[in-house]
Amino acid sequence: MDHPNFLKLFKKEGILSIQEGNGNLITLMSPDNWRPEMGNDWIYLLFDTFQIRSICEQFSEVSLDIVEFASKPTIYHSKPNRVIPEGPIVNGALKFSLIREPNWNKLLFQISKPTLMKIETGASAKVKTDVLFPLFSPSTKEMYLGAEGEVKILKG
Repeated sequence: MDHPNFLKLFKKEGILSIQEGNGNLITLMSPDNWRPEMGNDWIYLLFDTFQIRSICEQFSEVSLDIVEFASKPTIYHSKPNRVIPEGPIVNGALKFSLIREPNWNKLLFQISKPTLMKIETGASAKVKTDVLFPLFSPSTKEMYLGAEGEVKILKG
C-alpha cells in the first residue's frame, strides 16, 4: 500500500476512492466534507478505541471492552456524540468500525482523525492496492452498542 501517495491525495482533496485487493471500490472522506445529499450509508473508520469518544456518546466499560476485544471485523451502531453537528445518522445511530488490519490502520493513523468510508459501485478509483479491506470479509459482524451497556447483535 502506497501510504505516502494515498495520504497526500486524501489531504489535498479530503476524499479518496480506492480499489482494494478484491476489486471492490471504497471512498474515504473527511467528515468535514460530508453533506446530507451524499446519503447516510457511510461508516466512521477508527484506528484506536480512544477515537470513539469523539463520535459517540459516552460508552460503558462493557461496550468499550466489546470493541477492544472483538476478534472479527465488526461494524458498530451507536448514538452520536452531541458535538457532531451533523453526519450520516440513521434511526438516531451512526456506524463505526475499529480497523485493525495493519496497512489500513496505518493509513487511518496517518490521516489522524475519524474518517468516513462508503462502499461504491459504478465509480472509478483514483488509486489501487492489493491489500484487502477488512469490512468486506464474509465474517464481518454488526452490533448495536448503547451508552448504558446495551448490546444487540444486528448481523452475526
